[in-house]
Amino acid sequence: MRLPLSCAALAVALLAACQPVRPAAPAATPVAATAEAAVPADDNLNAVLWVQRTAEYQAAATQTYRAAAALLDRALAEPHWDALVPSERDNAGHGLKPAVVLDIDETVLDNSPYQARLVRDGLEYSDPTWDAWVEERKAKPVPGVLEFARAASERGITMVYISNRAVHLKQATLDNLRAVGLPVADDSVFLGLGTVVEGCEQHGSEKDCRRRLAGRQYRVLMQFGDQLGDFVHIDANTFEGRQRLLEEYDDWFGERWWMLPNPTYGSWEPAAFGNSWKQSRETRRAAKRAALDVAP
Repeated sequence: MRLPLSCAALAVALLAACQPVRPAAPAATPVAATAEAAVPADDNLNAVLWVQRTAEYQAAATQTYRAAAALLDRALAEPHWDALVPSERDNAGHGLKPAVVLDIDETVLDNSPYQARLVRDGLEYSDPTWDAWVEERKAKPVPGVLEFARAASERGITMVYISNRAVHLKQATLDNLRAVGLPVADDSVFLGLGTVVEGCEQHGSEKDCRRRLAGRQYRVLMQFGDQLGDFVHIDANTFEGRQRLLEEYDDWFGERWWMLPNPTYGSWEPAAFGNSWKQSRETRRAAKRAALDVAP
């Protein structure tokens, strides 16, 4: 039960109500003991919300796949059209069956519910939580990919999935792809992390060996991904090194290479803190904040 306000108290309350509302100043130190406080707003909250709820994300993904589909006939008609860089092609692509190479996560399958759980629980990515999510087989297709897949299939083009999902997640991944309507010619079209490629040494999670493997069997018309490393080997994972690669292959994007938007995670992130995940979360966050451009 509320007690009546005194006249003085009422006057103060009315005066306060007339004042303009201003955003609260940020706290000097993080507030502990709650999941919300553990995930600052400048980490993944906005990014995941943007992917899950905005028309802008849907439009960006859909227009990417729609524009790519419009170029399929041209790519098929030009016998020397190839989406692999020369250093990753071990044999001539001319005369081979046509294929498109696609990353899986955030390129054909939307894992934003997993990211949303991390935001909700104040957690970071971990292999056990990721594996458990994949085993649920609940990821939905990225907007536009099903329409593109139908257009490719109608033209006899094979979809090859080169993913950094580990090979022990192969069955769950193939089940999920098939469940949402994505074409899976056979189990060999999934090339996960850990795939052994004869004559090629795997470096971390780089995909160049697996792209070479795909190129031995197919003429690769296009590649799709949400990270620069989905298209070409990254020698120096720094902002400067990644920018050099972008400039070198600038004219490949929008023709042979197609980038999907993903603000939630990626190899761009560790470029800000020297690629050392062993550092504390606070140290990594400080390095990312220091990398921001706040124009004078």
